[in-house]
Amino acid sequence: MRVIAGEHKGRQLRPVPNRLTRPTTDKVKEALFQIIGPFFEGGQALDLFAGSGGLGIEALSRGLDHCVFVDKHPKAIQTIYENLKSLNIEEQAEVFRTDAFRAMKAAGKRGLKFDIIFLDPPYQQVSYEKLVEAIREHDLLKDEGIIICEHDADEHLPDELAGVPLMKHEVYGGTIAISIYR
Repeated sequence: MRVIAGEHKGRQLRPVPNRLTRPTTDKVKEALFQIIGPFFEGGQALDLFAGSGGLGIEALSRGLDHCVFVDKHPKAIQTIYENLKSLNIEEQAEVFRTDAFRAMKAAGKRGLKFDIIFLDPPYQQVSYEKLVEAIREHDLLKDEGIIICEHDADEHLPDELAGVPLMKHEVYGGTIAISIYR
């Protein structure tokens, strides 16, 4: 695992030391960022089910200002902290060890709004519909913001999630799919 582009291009990222976490492959990460914009001029991201933090860190490397990382597993949280520290970008991040729904509720109470929200839960274990409903309920997405859902290629997400229309859907390697909602 590495950072693909931007300020930290080529830097290695540590994976979470367990078999439960499935990091986004470099190929999928590269394709995803070519779709949503290879580089950013500021902005805020929320990386739910962050794992090693690879998606949020890639976004920071490409110009986002700040990212909130959320995962409920202690090993994932430790790995995110280690990756942020190794790149010296701790000041651009907040890291929370909690459930995704609690994190969204807390972010809503703080009035946080995001340009990009990454949803990469364990496959087939969390409803994307419920996640997007919570995003809308807590008013977390900026007007032109996007929600990126990484999921198993066999799982077909609808053309609209909780009133947010599908912008793009792609399958990579026959096993991983990305659905982007705006």
